[in-house]
Amino acid sequence: MSAPTDAQPSGAQPEFGPLAGLRVLDLATLFAGPLAATMLGDFGAEVIKVEHPGRPDPSRGHGPSKDGIGLWWKLLGRNKRTITLDLSKPGGRATLLRLAATADVIVENFRPGTLEKWDLGWEELSTANPRLVLARVTGFGQFGPYAHRPGFGTLAEAMSGFAAVTGEPDAPPTLPPFGLADSIAGLATAYAVMAALRGRDLTGHGQVIDMAIIEPILTVLGPQPLWYDQLGHVQPRTGNRSANNAPRNTYRTADGSWVAVSTSAQSIAERVLRLVGRPDLIAEPWFATGADRARHTDVLDEAVGSWIADRTRAEVVEAFEKAEAAVAPIQDVRDVMADPQYAALDSITTVDDPELGSLRMQNVLFRLSATPGAIRWAGRPHGADTHTVLTELGLSDAEITALRSAGAL
Repeated sequence: MSAPTDAQPSGAQPEFGPLAGLRVLDLATLFAGPLAATMLGDFGAEVIKVEHPGRPDPSRGHGPSKDGIGLWWKLLGRNKRTITLDLSKPGGRATLLRLAATADVIVENFRPGTLEKWDLGWEELSTANPRLVLARVTGFGQFGPYAHRPGFGTLAEAMSGFAAVTGEPDAPPTLPPFGLADSIAGLATAYAVMAALRGRDLTGHGQVIDMAIIEPILTVLGPQPLWYDQLGHVQPRTGNRSANNAPRNTYRTADGSWVAVSTSAQSIAERVLRLVGRPDLIAEPWFATGADRARHTDVLDEAVGSWIADRTRAEVVEAFEKAEAAVAPIQDVRDVMADPQYAALDSITTVDDPELGSLRMQNVLFRLSATPGAIRWAGRPHGADTHTVLTELGLSDAEITALRSAGAL
């Protein structure tokens, strides 16, 4: 699903994938908005990344780098052509409106009111292109008492209830060590864009998407609001255990590794207990439902944990597989890169990059049998395609030079 990378993508790229023909302007930074644009680009949309001339997307500098080149950007910036525009300057504003007239989608994550301050709000953008879809991704949405606060995924993880249920019962609430809320919001935004484009097919008109990062993570947390509304139930922190089934935990093996066991299905729970030599527990009245088993977690964890502790990780996984019970090793990235299932799926694929050579990164998100996605190139240097894109837009060399002299590029 990966494709060779040209050293300098020039001109509009060959059409491929189910989203071929769509043009997306990515004005967003860190991380939800840009990820949504990446998902669209992976399946054929032409994505033009618009960055400030002096303040590139901060993801270029996040995390480890090699030879001064940020590696996170190589992933987040893939399949995007990169240009620079200062939208606060007249020349930058005028150029963006010209680009908007040719685009299907704009993704932005400025604080509410920022585009309007530059006279680039929905009124101006939709006048330039009535079929445009504008995806506005912010921490708290476009209205409400928190709308103008700085918003980041960490705040969504805290506010949504995620941190409150994550961690051990007697330990502090736990935040994820990666951009969980941003990533969920990025995927949700890509979905919202497709829904809005379908709406455009039906009505002939574009529309605004108001994506608040605090909302998609609230959705994936499940029925907590419903439980509270109907029962007054507040889900507690339970660590790796579940209130809905048992045994469900992580267990240490004889060689110092860890495995995770899940028994969401009754039949799987029974297979696990037979495997570990405790069929007597299956006969207990409380074993018949997941919730009742969860009330006897200590007994079940002791039975499963002691059996696993006497065997290596490989032995445990092999035995569970033969018993058709559910287990997975706790893998770090080294294990993931060598895992045969991920290899079979090409989940980690190889991309050629003119700056860093051969790169391995996550592949496109899913496989389509007839119109698959592809990685055409990894993230490109800041502003690398400015001249090409603006020339395609009809600007002359003299106009581009004048924009640079005015600080708009």
